[in-house]
Parts: sequence; structure tokens; C-alpha cells
Amino acid sequence: MTAQASSPRRPGRLVVLGSAGLTEGFSLIGAEVHPQADQAKVEEVLETLVREGAEALVLLETHLAHGEGHWLNRLRNEGGRILVTELPPLSAPQDYTPAVDAVVRTVLGADALQETERMTDAADSFPDIH
Repeated sequence: MTAQASSPRRPGRLVVLGSAGLTEGFSLIGAEVHPQADQAKVEEVLETLVREGAEALVLLETHLAHGEGHWLNRLRNEGGRILVTELPPLSAPQDYTPAVDAVVRTVLGADALQETERMTDAADSFPDIH
């Protein structure tokens, strides 16, 4: 029996595109960041990752995640080595609604998330105890 040489596996990459404030925090933990990215930059980065055969978790600020582009659409629609997800903007996290909410409502009905919303509203009505 002969030993087979295996090539060392490269670690996956954490790639963050968004506002300077958002990306700055991720740079502190060693993420590859692209501050002030626009849709063209998203497409450039995604194409590079695909062509390199990279494994990556790509975090896009909401306005970029909701954009359009060949590579963004392709990666949204296929599984594989590159996972693309979105982050809420630092300036308005309360306005963030995950895209999965629309899917849940489509599959389970318009009232599917109301129980969770009622529980959150009820919890918010309790007085703060200090």
C-alpha cells in the first residue's frame, strides 16, 4: 500500500463588503474587507472567488445583498463552496428584515411569523427592572 500525498486544504475565507464602519469591525478579526463597496465591487469579488475555487463565507450589507448581478444571482441559486448572506446596516439594525422571512410567509402563510412578533411586542411592554 502506498501513501498518497494530499494537498493541504486552504482555509475558507471570510469576506465582508459594506460600509466602512461595518467592515472595520470585521477587519479586526482578520476578515478580508471591502469598505464602501458598490455592486460592481461585489461582482468583481464574487467572480474572483468562483474562478479561484475558493471556499468562502461572504457577508454583504443589506443594500448590496439586495442588488442584482450575474455572480450574485448565480451564487444565490446554487449551493457550493461560497455562501453569501446579508448583514443589517449599522445605522438601522431595527429596520432589518431577513430575506428568509418572505420565504417563510410564502410557504407557511402570511400569519406564520405573527406569534413571534406578538411575543417580542409583549416582552417589550414589561418594565425594565434595575
